[in-house]
Amino acid sequence: MTQEDNVAIEFRGVSYRLETGPFLLEDLSLQVRRGETLVLLGRSGSGKTTTLKLINGLLKPTEGQVLVEGRATSDADPIRLRRRIGYVIQEVGLFPNLTVERNVGLVPRLENWSAERTRARVQEMLALVGLEPGRFSARYPAQLSGGQRQRVGVARALAADPPLLLMDEPFGALDPLTRAEIQQEFQQLQQRLQKTVVFVTHDLREALMLASRVALLEGGKLAGVYTPEEFRSAPNPIVGAYRQAFETSP
Repeated sequence: MTQEDNVAIEFRGVSYRLETGPFLLEDLSLQVRRGETLVLLGRSGSGKTTTLKLINGLLKPTEGQVLVEGRATSDADPIRLRRRIGYVIQEVGLFPNLTVERNVGLVPRLENWSAERTRARVQEMLALVGLEPGRFSARYPAQLSGGQRQRVGVARALAADPPLLLMDEPFGALDPLTRAEIQQEFQQLQQRLQKTVVFVTHDLREALMLASRVALLEGGKLAGVYTPEEFRSAPNPIVGAYRQAFETSP
């Protein structure tokens, strides 16, 4: 595999701004490798979620190009693009009027999978995220705990077997114990599935635990890309501020 073949997502000099106002993201050049978990780390307003939304075409770059699997998002059918990308957000976004089974099987149904194939896939995905299909398929989101809803959100994102997975602070609303548990489960799941994952967080502990590499954003600009090991010793003063805050946190 050539280096180009190993790139799943690429930002080429990408900037984004609203019609009026400052740039939310400026001159971002970054590659995401196939099968890695790239964590976008940064404080609120640093450009993390903007970067994520540029990948699945929810936003269009003001300047530059975003390429997904070698094709510019500006040239892609947005519906087809998004169906090839799983998306998990903090509040999960489950449809409250649909059962767990219907929520998880949403994209396969849109892709015209047969009812039998969809049902089998839903059961497989629920089992994969630790939810017994016989107990949870017929429940509604309101009948689930926060951790269970988050697991359903991950199962839904994976149901149509997309090559790419975007996760926007997916565990941020959970209590600390549940969050730690699901982080460990996600880490084990990724080791098995080897999806290409872009994961947004402002939590350094979470970033260093889950990342293959950490892309640090500050003020809408890329401040550096590091493996977790490199991050722990990088001389960058912004990195140093994160380490200091981490070391002094309770």
